[in-house]
Amino acid sequence: MAREKKPVHKVQMTEGKRNIIQMLLQEYDIESAQDIQDALKDLTGGTIKEMMEAEIDNHLGYAKSEHSDSNDYRNGYKPKQVNSSYGSLEIQVPQGRKSTFEPRMVKKRQKDISDIDQKIISMYAKGMTTRQISETLEDIYGFEASEGFISDVTDKVMPQIEDWQNRPLADVYPVLYIDAIHYSVRDNGIIRKLAAYVILGINLDGQKEVLTIQVVENESSKYWLSVLNGLKNRGVKDILIICADGLTGIKEVISAAFAKTEDQRCIVHQVRSTLKYVADKDRKPFAADLKTIYHAPAQEKALEALERVTEKWSKRYPNSMKSWRQNRDAIAPVFKFSSNVRKVIYTTNAIEPKCHLLLTCIDNAVINKAWAGSSEMSLQP
Repeated sequence: MAREKKPVHKVQMTEGKRNIIQMLLQEYDIESAQDIQDALKDLTGGTIKEMMEAEIDNHLGYAKSEHSDSNDYRNGYKPKQVNSSYGSLEIQVPQGRKSTFEPRMVKKRQKDISDIDQKIISMYAKGMTTRQISETLEDIYGFEASEGFISDVTDKVMPQIEDWQNRPLADVYPVLYIDAIHYSVRDNGIIRKLAAYVILGINLDGQKEVLTIQVVENESSKYWLSVLNGLKNRGVKDILIICADGLTGIKEVISAAFAKTEDQRCIVHQVRSTLKYVADKDRKPFAADLKTIYHAPAQEKALEALERVTEKWSKRYPNSMKSWRQNRDAIAPVFKFSSNVRKVIYTTNAIEPKCHLLLTCIDNAVINKAWAGSSEMSLQP
């Protein structure tokens, strides 16, 4: 899936902007890009101070130059170091005699004004270790962030994810897709392969809804039963069709958890699995023949097409059609529905854009934490 391009900011010059720029050039003697960054850093601190001056004026009820009989009055300034997108800077926070002033611009105990939490999580999600993130922050932003601080930041997302994973679900989902993206996970210096299964439902309004993300080291029928029972415990009472790709024990599990639910094997994955046995020169005609099976108007016609394709290609590729015969009952449900419904349920590909979107964002870091509960792990796509 192509990465979405960020909108490009178009500068629109006005007379006021030109005057401000001329004043900056005179005030800061700007000659390089670094001079611009230094000027912005200085202006950031000054702007914050002026805004907090206005805040304390509003809190006390009178301006700095005015007289008041109030027993709460200004009591100097307290220096505070914060991290910004331009590096560390020291700001002067105005104080009140009664210590009741609560600045909103930079709150008490707030040490960062650069949205650095999201930057840390983004770097962690891309597979960087806490040490690498710490070094990168110092190189780019000019302030230190300990490995412990970075680990605390990535841990912040866990309660939110736990709430999301346990949120109540709808009673009925007409279609449920289960598909996976496989990732390498660094565990104490050792790279391990895991599968992140995304369970995507289509609700009664026709909208796609990610129900859960499950990280699996070893799938089994027992495991999938616990997953489906988990959906039931969150309020799901019925699923009409579950579309998946031959997961271990999934057919028996579906019958146990949702007795009336149809198990539809992903036909696109079935085709891909078949064509891996086929030479490049034969793939196009073979794929065209396979299409006559799953595009058949009825199950009887599909079985006839299956026999024709098997007879045509089995001598050259003996194992190519074996899985079609073995999984015939899991492929058959698609023929119970109209062509419009078939387009929705014959493949799990509808889930793939969601997988990539979710797992290349914050959830990458979450998967690490959720699976191991350790800040020493990191996902690598």
